[in-house]
Amino acid sequence: MRERLQNYIDGKWVDSIGGTRHEVINPATEEACTVITLGTKADVDAAVVAARRAFETFSQTTREERIELLQRIVAEMKKRGPDLAVAMAEEMGAPVSFGGTAQVGAGIGAFLGTIAALKDFTFTERMGNGVQIAYEPIGVVGMITPWNWPLNQIALKVAPALAGGNTMILKPSEECPTNAAIFAEILDAAGVPPGVFNLVQGNGPDVGQAISTHPDIEMVSFTGSTRAGIMVAKAAADTVKRVHQELGGKAPNLVLPDADFAAHLPATASGPLVNSGQSCISPTRILVPREREAEAAAFVTAMYSATKCGDPMQEGAHIGPVVNKTQYDKIRGLIQSAIDEGAKLETGGTDLPADVNRGYYVQPTVFSGVTPQMRIAQEEIFGPVATIMAYDDLEQGIRIANDTVYGLSACISGDPAKAAAVAPRLRAGMVAVNNWGPSPGAPFGGYKQSGNGREAGLFGLKDFMEVKSISGIPA
Repeated sequence: MRERLQNYIDGKWVDSIGGTRHEVINPATEEACTVITLGTKADVDAAVVAARRAFETFSQTTREERIELLQRIVAEMKKRGPDLAVAMAEEMGAPVSFGGTAQVGAGIGAFLGTIAALKDFTFTERMGNGVQIAYEPIGVVGMITPWNWPLNQIALKVAPALAGGNTMILKPSEECPTNAAIFAEILDAAGVPPGVFNLVQGNGPDVGQAISTHPDIEMVSFTGSTRAGIMVAKAAADTVKRVHQELGGKAPNLVLPDADFAAHLPATASGPLVNSGQSCISPTRILVPREREAEAAAFVTAMYSATKCGDPMQEGAHIGPVVNKTQYDKIRGLIQSAIDEGAKLETGGTDLPADVNRGYYVQPTVFSGVTPQMRIAQEEIFGPVATIMAYDDLEQGIRIANDTVYGLSACISGDPAKAAAVAPRLRAGMVAVNNWGPSPGAPFGGYKQSGNGREAGLFGLKDFMEVKSISGIPA
């Protein structure tokens, strides 16, 4: 069993101050694969002291120095790609083929997008009335990241924080901690100065709470569930720190009335299968014209029934298990609720796949006959489950698409020219046509209860900086 018992604080691997041991369970075997130490408030305090001290010098570095640093990090990430893929396969179930390409690639892509934005970023600009606008580092940033795209979510915070001249404390998910420890080794090897990046392993109630409430942390950036995001915001309120959030989603896939299923659906309807459905932008609600519901159900069912589940440690195009028993039970409960509420199960269900006898595997599942009032139509699933919902006309389809407390993303399947007229009417921070994933460098974030910040590229960089106006100085 792997041991990752120390935190990375002030450029050194150090023992926790009063932490407790925690075993990470491999979701494919249901056996412990890693042991870490859940940190404490004292660990966070030590990390904040180091970060505040490092901020005095790192905040004064030049654009060129930060670009060179980010480029060195990218080079080290590429070297450690196989190690990162194995860690994610063992701890959160992403198959090594997928982990080594999509998961690691997304993390590297976040840094490359930040480098591109930083090269062209204007740190000072003039307004027409002679006022100078300056973009400056925020200070010490606390980061709380999830397990589903673990390296990507770390990179989307650390890259712009470094680019902006900030220092930071990261608390990764205790469900998938080793990739964060490897990431700390990557930053150390790349020459990130001591105290600029600090890693404290731990859980939400202890380390997450300590970060959210700490008076010497100027910003907390959180990615996770809306429920947990609300708790972070409340905890941060007393110190009036900036709260940056990327939260839950319930993305629609609005299939236009005359869409060519063979041409348009494979790229969008496959979204809930990717990463075993564990993506906040997964387009699980497939909205189709009522007269084409049976046709859509047959098409999507063929896709899902052909998708295999398998060992995440083996190469291949199969999907792995979901991350833990809690998620497994939640997904199976939503599947059962849809059955109980009268939806038609087209394929999949609550049982383990036929060739699996242990692990938290969920069969690729498709429902038709789903109505907006059903639980499965409103709650985030986070598993390989698609729900086909019928609309009578496009106006109703748009209303159903927007009928959610979330507003992270949406996709449209069909003629791009016709989709262009529909996209502005979808209440979501991201809309993809004949695709479901984010575009490189584009702002990532949502409306409503999906959060209040943006990550990636230029907009991500700006969200990790303060804005200062200066008047009365020469042009």
